[in-house]
Formats: sequence, structure tokens, C-alpha cells
Amino acid sequence: MAHDHFALWQELGWTPSAIQERQFVALQGQLRTWNSRLNLTRLVEGDDYWISQVFDSLWPLVPLLQSSPEEALHLIDVGTGGGFPGLAVAIALPQAQLTLVDSVGRKVEAVRAMVLELGLADRVNVRCERIEQTGRCRTCRGQFDWAMARAVASAPVVAEYLVPLLNPQGRALLYRGQWDASDQDSLGKACLLLNAGIEQCRESDLPGGKGIRHALVLKPLGPCPKTYPRAVGIPSKQPLGAPPQPPG
Repeated sequence: MAHDHFALWQELGWTPSAIQERQFVALQGQLRTWNSRLNLTRLVEGDDYWISQVFDSLWPLVPLLQSSPEEALHLIDVGTGGGFPGLAVAIALPQAQLTLVDSVGRKVEAVRAMVLELGLADRVNVRCERIEQTGRCRTCRGQFDWAMARAVASAPVVAEYLVPLLNPQGRALLYRGQWDASDQDSLGKACLLLNAGIEQCRESDLPGGKGIRHALVLKPLGPCPKTYPRAVGIPSKQPLGAPPQPPG
């Protein structure tokens, strides 16, 4: 299997071990099995899986993969859906502890089963709850080195989900597709309220014509105000930094 993906790993700038490569293949098999029962993701075969799922999950974290930290980093994947980026990151960082959160019970059940099948249960914890609840939970708030979200909501909404979860040295990673100056401006306004800043914005043109992606990294500038995250449903209805919606 490995030789087929040699060029892909070269482009990524990180190469999995033989064990990790087998786990990625096993994860693809698990997705196929579960997809036949419930619609987890369209991206299961060929480049859809290897580029749009695995490569896209890992490219923003390559500096971390290359330095292969010895200490057990704590990462959280918010709105994990079918398990991305969380499961790909768990395979790529064999020392890391991962928490995967989703509010859809059927998806959580599938991801838990995949975690067991892949032999990751000792360091991957799956929570079924709304992320606003996770951000207020004592065992999660302020605890993570990295908080990540891919394709969950608009950037200001995602920032409100992620920033409260970070420890003082932690970083939030927002996976985005299109990104422009007005997006940057909206996210900047939300960050001001969250006591965070935009540390970097990186762009990747995915191999195989799979499109342009952006990775936004946020860092805390001090403790996140206790007001955030607001109650379930409020962040998405009234995104931070946006003009208030008229009632009606």
C-alpha cells in the first residue's frame, strides 16, 4: 500500500510508519463499513479519502508531526462527524491524547466503534454533547494544547467553540476552504472578544485538484472571558463581532 502513496506523503512533508499506513487503510475500511449503515461521509474512496480526508486533516499540523513531540499532547476535535480530522491526527501522533466531540448520537456511536477497531481506545475519548457544553465542562475548559474544527460553522462561531478549550500555551486550528479579507476581519473581531489573536493564516493547494484550503491558527492572549461559550445555539444564531440581528 505504501508505495502508492509515496508521492502524496512527499508532498505533505511527513511519512507515516508502516503501522500508521496500515491504520489509515484500516480506517478507510471502517468508514466503508459504517457508511453502508449511515451516511457518515461521501469521501471514502481513492483520492477522496487519501487527499480530501487524510492529507487535508494533516497538512496544517505537519510542523507538529515533524517534531514528533515526546510529551503527550492533548487535542480536541470539535464536530468530528465521521472522525476527521480527529482520527487521522490520532494515527499520525501516536503519543497524543485525543477528545472527539459531536452532538449526533449515531455518528458518535460509529466513531466510538472505529476507535475500538483501530486499537486507539486507550487514548481517544469520544463525547456526545453540544460543544457549548464541552467548553463549560471543568475537565475540558482550558485543558487542551490544540483545539480543532473542520467544516463546522462560520469562523467566528468556531472560534467561540475552540478558544475556551485552550490552555495558556494552546492553539486553536480552524480548517477553512475559501478565505478572504472580510473573513479575516470577522474572525479578528470575534477574537478580540475572546481575548485571543490570529497567529497565522496558511494556504494549501491540495494535490489532485482537490481545491484550496486555509488553516487559521489562533492563540490565547490571556484567560478566555467566562461569558464564552454562550448557551447552546446562541453562538451560531448571533456570531461574535457581527451586528446584532433585529428581533423578528
